[in-house]
Amino acid sequence: MADQRPDRTVRILSTGTALPGPPIDTEALAARFGMDRLWRQWVDTFIGTRTRHLALDLATGAPRESLADLATTAAATALTRARVSAEDIDLVVLGTATPDTLMPATVNVVADRLGIDGIPTFQLQSGCSGAVQTFDVATSLLAAGRSRTALVIGGDVIAKHYDVSADLGALPPEQLVNYVLFGDGAGAAVLTAETPETGEPGHDDAPVVRTVLTRLTGLGREPGQVLRWYGLADRHRAEAPANEDYKAIEELVPELAAEVAEELLDDLGWQRDEVGHLLPPQLSVTMTEKIVKRLDFPLADEISVVGDTGNNGNALLFFQLERLLDVMGPASRAVAVAIESSKWICSGLALEREPLR
Repeated sequence: MADQRPDRTVRILSTGTALPGPPIDTEALAARFGMDRLWRQWVDTFIGTRTRHLALDLATGAPRESLADLATTAAATALTRARVSAEDIDLVVLGTATPDTLMPATVNVVADRLGIDGIPTFQLQSGCSGAVQTFDVATSLLAAGRSRTALVIGGDVIAKHYDVSADLGALPPEQLVNYVLFGDGAGAAVLTAETPETGEPGHDDAPVVRTVLTRLTGLGREPGQVLRWYGLADRHRAEAPANEDYKAIEELVPELAAEVAEELLDDLGWQRDEVGHLLPPQLSVTMTEKIVKRLDFPLADEISVVGDTGNNGNALLFFQLERLLDVMGPASRAVAVAIESSKWICSGLALEREPLR
């Protein structure tokens, strides 16, 4: 039976990530789609993403890896790094906007592949904030004593929604931008509320999750992004599989990110100059630069990955956390923010690595 003591400390023991295939740079995209030099310059100037990874063969459009494939790899890595077995996990939560199938839930396919059974599993259908939502669900259950050790996973395979034979030169900007912004990937983390033994490798100095915030803020706002899933009855509809209101995102995301950061700091009583690491929202390189400037954490090191991974949705936070765990020293603090533009969800979390004992 799980420990029923309330408000237990939740720590991040480890992370794991997975990317499909080799990195694909803008030159490769331009060559595949017959785009000219001006198009490449537009991508470099207004998007800034250097490479992305796709779970399909760019030449043929044939699928290479599924979300379950990537999530299983990432989760297995996280378990190994945490020195935790599948039998130790008593909760799994997956956040994604692009499950492999509507049924069975991808989270259960991943659990089966890992040898996990007989425990609660949850799949959250969400965009970029889904990764933070997995932490919200898991830390709540861990802190309440309903679970001891949780596996949280986030990932997306977005390329399957795009037509690799499309004439990009004929697409409107709200569809064209998706081909250069996004990539595929998955990430995972092992969380625990177990009291560490002093000196236990990787446990007694694991970062503490101090607070998690998720909140819908879409009342009266048009969606900033739409990703459609067609069934047989509506597969021939004229709507594009994906649309993005980049202008609305460019205007709203920095302001919403600033609101999240302020709320996290207020909740904990932290000052901006006490935060050593900032994990900002990761739409694109150029947008990240604007957001970081707006957030104004004067002493924080920025941890960004989108320039190399592309925007792989719910995987991004885990790639950022993976880098954070490598550089986060004792007695340091970190703030992560994610904004979902589909129907405008604000989210974030704050971490602290305590002083060495």
